[in-house]
Amino acid sequence: MRHFTYRSLGELEEAARSLGAEHVHFEHDVARMQQALTRKVKVGSRVAGNSMAIHPMEGCDGDLAGVPGELTWRRYERFARGGAKLIWFEATAIREDGRANPRQIAINEGNVDEYARLHEMMMRVHREEWGTTDDLLIPMQLTMSGRYSVPNKTIVYHNPLIDQKTGTPPDFPVISDDELERLEDDYVSATGLALRAGFTAVDIKATHGYLLSELMGAKTREGRYGGSLENRTRFFRNVFGKIRAKYGQQVMICMRLGCFDCVPYMMDEATKLGKPLDYPLPYPWGWGVNPENPMEPELTEVKQAIGWFKDWGLELLNVSMGSPYYNPHIGRPFEKPDEGSYEQPEHPMLGVDRHFAVAGELQRAFPDLPMVGTGYSWLQKYAINAGAANVEAGNIAFLGLGRGVLSYPDFAKDVIEKGDLDELRVCKTLTYCTFLMRTKGNEFGQFPSGCPPFDKLVYGPIMKEARESRRGK
Repeated sequence: MRHFTYRSLGELEEAARSLGAEHVHFEHDVARMQQALTRKVKVGSRVAGNSMAIHPMEGCDGDLAGVPGELTWRRYERFARGGAKLIWFEATAIREDGRANPRQIAINEGNVDEYARLHEMMMRVHREEWGTTDDLLIPMQLTMSGRYSVPNKTIVYHNPLIDQKTGTPPDFPVISDDELERLEDDYVSATGLALRAGFTAVDIKATHGYLLSELMGAKTREGRYGGSLENRTRFFRNVFGKIRAKYGQQVMICMRLGCFDCVPYMMDEATKLGKPLDYPLPYPWGWGVNPENPMEPELTEVKQAIGWFKDWGLELLNVSMGSPYYNPHIGRPFEKPDEGSYEQPEHPMLGVDRHFAVAGELQRAFPDLPMVGTGYSWLQKYAINAGAANVEAGNIAFLGLGRGVLSYPDFAKDVIEKGDLDELRVCKTLTYCTFLMRTKGNEFGQFPSGCPPFDKLVYGPIMKEARESRRGK
């Protein structure tokens, strides 16, 4: 279903108004747009050289031991040359049993030197291109994939709707409090490895339905990590405290936080549109949801938690939402779904508006905690106009692009030098990158993910092979 038919910024702006996307605004003036996006951002004791960020985009291209592969190196060299001053390094598993696919990268004692070489390369090429790395931030996203770990999942609690989507039996055991306490120390150890590799910032990832994200919504869990908000945030209080106690100010603590779970969706076989699974009211699970209408965000608890995180040492927040596994349109408004997934149940502009509304409310509530915004890629070449408007209004500190940088890793350079993006290079949100990520049928059990339409020489042949694998050839 095609939605993005706009031939000008004016047409796109009029569509936002007519759809009631009241939080979607655009900066029309090129000089003002450039001024907003090249604005320096104070992050803790450091300063990022501009307000453009690259989200953590997993490439599924490590080797089976978790070591970054050739395509990983290629991707980060392109990002480092691209001009964004916040490059959020992708999900890096802290343990072997925390990997979401067989080729997800993972950091450990045996491969930390490889990460050091990769980080050194990023610093070197960025310095070659931009003269300095004093204003470059590269947080490493530390992850434990939890329910989505392979081959063995780990769950925090039972949400019957998510259990249904993930094929989790109702008697599947949940991780114990003692195991969670030991996991805290694994995050601290991984932080030490990241520091040894040269990374001076780490992200304690809590989004997209992975283990720590699930912990935030564990209202029905018993014990010291479930139930009350104090218990559901206990893990973060402990991890932040242990990191600070061991490493002091050597490391910046960051977080990519899912701020609205919504509910799981399925495909309506008659219409092919996404529709929510039947849910009870009040809705007893989830995070950032209105229990009387879990289709709506409710940010009271989210704000309370962010306030605590800030008190405990959080210095940079990346605002996310939804889960690509059970409601992909919430997190990633798209033009075309992944093959086999549902069509958008709403106009993508409304998904963009939800992102901007949530991020704006949170950034205004914590103006001295810089936040990175999500949900821009569907706006194509006009994402930079929307990002500039949000930065100017104080609704976000950083414009973040995820899918968009797979096709256009140097978008920031074009913003700085031209004040415009090339229509022929911007992501069209056709979801081929997700198709590759979801395709498993090769000798590694995982195809690498990238942008076949706009990075054809590298990912075109991979896409062909993946499609043949899907067809059983």
